[in-house]
Amino acid sequence: MHKGKFVLIYDNEKREGETDLVIASQFVGWESIKQLRKDGGGLIFLMISHRVADHFQLPFLADVFSETSRIFPVFKALIPNDIPYDTKSSFSLAMNHRKTFTGITDIDRSMTMKKFAELIQHTEKMDSTAAMKAFGVEFRSPGHVPICVASKNLLNERSGHTELVVALLQMAGLLPAGSGCEMMGENGKALSKNEAIAYAQQHDLVFIEGKEIINAWKLWSK
Repeated sequence: MHKGKFVLIYDNEKREGETDLVIASQFVGWESIKQLRKDGGGLIFLMISHRVADHFQLPFLADVFSETSRIFPVFKALIPNDIPYDTKSSFSLAMNHRKTFTGITDIDRSMTMKKFAELIQHTEKMDSTAAMKAFGVEFRSPGHVPICVASKNLLNERSGHTELVVALLQMAGLLPAGSGCEMMGENGKALSKNEAIAYAQQHDLVFIEGKEIINAWKLWSK
């Protein structure tokens, strides 16, 4: 995941398999978001480590729903406790950088993601309260960049695309924030493995399967 390069990650843990087009957020530019939007077709989102979420005091959205359901009963009805492929949603808040306009353009979303990666680095030595305040100075919510938070123990606990991406970033020595998008096929379903391999070859990208990241993680994290 070196500067300016995407990686295709194929995760066959899902029933139909899922391919994510991913780039390290510290290197994202507006052209990156354009490629995710045009070639991916799924949700463009930010994936971060559990440690980063704790540092900025970012909650899981499911917990926000649960805590506020006394005031807004609809949240209790909507609690995602029946996700067919997982036990809990990894979604946190959605945000925009305060210097964006609408927040949805390629330029705006790339600014939000890159500035967030920069903030991770700039607040590394701050305590959590100071980091949260710095986060609030630069960002607002709701916004157009959804955040997914990896499990605390990463691939030792869960092997979703968020954990796969954060683990790969960590092994590469990069900031634990990845920008990505699920890739869709022309048949209304997720892009097939063979189609993903063909896309990777066409664009000179690394294609890697989730199980390869898991195996590398087991060796790296010993």
